[in-house]
Amino acid sequence: MLCMLVSMLAYQLSASFAKYLFTVLDPTSVTVLRLCFASIFVGLMLRSWRIFAKLKYIQWRNLLCYSFALGCMNMMFYHALVLLPQGIAVGLEFVGPLGLALFAVQKKSDVIWVIFAMIGVVLLMPWSGHDNISWLGVVLALGAGFCWALYIYFGQKVIRQNLGMHSLTLAIGLAALIWLPIGLWNNAQGILNVQYWGYAAALAILATSIPYALDLYALKYLNRLSYGTFTSLSPAVAALAGLLLLNEHLSILQWFALFCIMLASIGISIRNYYQVPKQGEGGETT
Repeated sequence: MLCMLVSMLAYQLSASFAKYLFTVLDPTSVTVLRLCFASIFVGLMLRSWRIFAKLKYIQWRNLLCYSFALGCMNMMFYHALVLLPQGIAVGLEFVGPLGLALFAVQKKSDVIWVIFAMIGVVLLMPWSGHDNISWLGVVLALGAGFCWALYIYFGQKVIRQNLGMHSLTLAIGLAALIWLPIGLWNNAQGILNVQYWGYAAALAILATSIPYALDLYALKYLNRLSYGTFTSLSPAVAALAGLLLLNEHLSILQWFALFCIMLASIGISIRNYYQVPKQGEGGETT
């Protein structure tokens, strides 16, 4: 449990750090630099050069969709962070995987979790009178959530190709290659400025290497229910990080909206845990 907590803290600290970097570098450049360094760090951590011999057997369509979803998810989320408080951006993005899980439920009684999720999203909309919410930011955050759902969907397909977790290395590397030309066209001077590379490397470690390593370790000891429940706390951790590090204050209504989204996620985690036949206490995540 401690590993999961540290993992979430590292990821949300990375989001706060990214918002700080946006004062000197645009979100597109920050995303591209993070993807580039993350691909290097994850490849070294997993020693992914061992799968080069298997590349000719890869189903590239699924891998490219997986990579494109990962890249778009990061790009849209970082652009949303410019326009929204961190907790709101994470809460709205969380709707993506939550919606994917909700589609898997079969009992009519589970409609309660759909209602909680919908209440949370509706209360976070700009029409609720929130001065710190923009429609563009909402669209970008929800788009990042949709890409997150696609990332999970195609990740499950890719990981079955006998690549194991090396599929993440390939996905991040391909995403970096896809977005690098766009980033250079957008701001080549910023991306090629080595003074930002140290910040980008630190961001990649906080956002990718540390959470990824700790999640893998935690999955050895936590069952799916515990893992899903802890992951559901991400919006609250993000909101607290935004409050403490970025002085982003949320209204009581916004906190209640995040609570509804988290409650829906916890509820669906419990439902899926007892609904899906268990093959073991541990699991894998992409």
